[in-house]
Amino acid sequence: MKFGIFYELQLPRPWEPGGELRLYQNALDQVELADRLGYDYAWEVEHHFLEEYSHSPAPEVFLAAASQRTKRIRLAHGIMQLTTNHPARCAERIAALDLVSNGRVEFGTGESASITELEPFGVNFDEKRAIWEEGLRAVIPMLTQDRVEHHGKYFDMPLRNVVPKPVQKPHPPLWVACSALETIEMAGRRGLGALAFQFLSADAAHAWVHAYYNAFTKRQQKLADYVTNPNIAIVSYFMCAETDEEARRRADGIPFFQFALRFYGQQPGRRRPEPGTVNVWDEYEKWKLANPEAHARALSGGLIGSPETLRRKLLRFETSNIDQVILLNQAGKNTHEHICESLELFAREVMPELHAKIPAHEEWKQKVLAREIELEEIDTQPFRDRYGPNSVQLTRPQAAE
Repeated sequence: MKFGIFYELQLPRPWEPGGELRLYQNALDQVELADRLGYDYAWEVEHHFLEEYSHSPAPEVFLAAASQRTKRIRLAHGIMQLTTNHPARCAERIAALDLVSNGRVEFGTGESASITELEPFGVNFDEKRAIWEEGLRAVIPMLTQDRVEHHGKYFDMPLRNVVPKPVQKPHPPLWVACSALETIEMAGRRGLGALAFQFLSADAAHAWVHAYYNAFTKRQQKLADYVTNPNIAIVSYFMCAETDEEARRRADGIPFFQFALRFYGQQPGRRRPEPGTVNVWDEYEKWKLANPEAHARALSGGLIGSPETLRRKLLRFETSNIDQVILLNQAGKNTHEHICESLELFAREVMPELHAKIPAHEEWKQKVLAREIELEEIDTQPFRDRYGPNSVQLTRPQAAE
């Protein structure tokens, strides 16, 4: 399998002068290091107005800066919101980034999952899937054709030539965010790469990979005339250290990440409180003090541990045929030093063994796509929990009001 690194650009309170500057510069240093170490992808989100959780509204700027400090690593939108951006602006930015990176862009797309993000742009939360679908239909010809006009329900543009055009022909690889696991099947049906959150077991990974590739090969319904991208990637919490105990000690930002997801995720439309009214880090610290056992359990999942522990966990997933594991290391107040040490240790002790298995996996995938291997149709209903019993759990009063 291949490996990526993942950035929300989290910045918990209290916010200090220069905090965002350090956050961005440290993250760029980490991407530069990952490139040298042989990681395959650097993924960057697009979020708006999500205090503490994500200070990353302009991923194309971050990735463009990373392009000038790296040589090989793929620069991946995970994702660009097609709901809050005009398709022409999406096409322009993707093409420009592909040019300055010399053809290393991955075009991940998505809807956004929060009223807080969508409402200021005049986007109806209940229509976000339909807007995403129209946005994808509109943006593809803008990347590939010289004369394009679009007249739809949500976007309208007269005849223009959207320039520049990307280096990769006809366009960079396409992905879609799968924040709900059932969206993985939709990604396969649409012929798009699937960006999913971590699976809780090898059985869950096995079931969802089968669902994805069966939809891709048997029930494909593309939204537009694009090149398909048969890939399934999962994001996993990550911290690698010499011992399991040290890895857990260094990974306190991971339960904060889970806490923030749950804290906001229980609200209708994931609406956030008014700006400046809630200190999420303080709420997390209160929860941690009141729930020490739950905090310890939250650190037991994902890829948090020694090289041997992480190797053992990853090898359990090997037969699931996941294409890529995306490592979420920058979270909460995890330190720059520990993140860099984690990336270095994993790249030295674990990654080469899994990288060596890529040719065998690609051979399996080509046989699946050619229908030489028929995958079992597995019921995914038992595997739809994206959090699991060991993740941060909140009672209703602890969630954001």
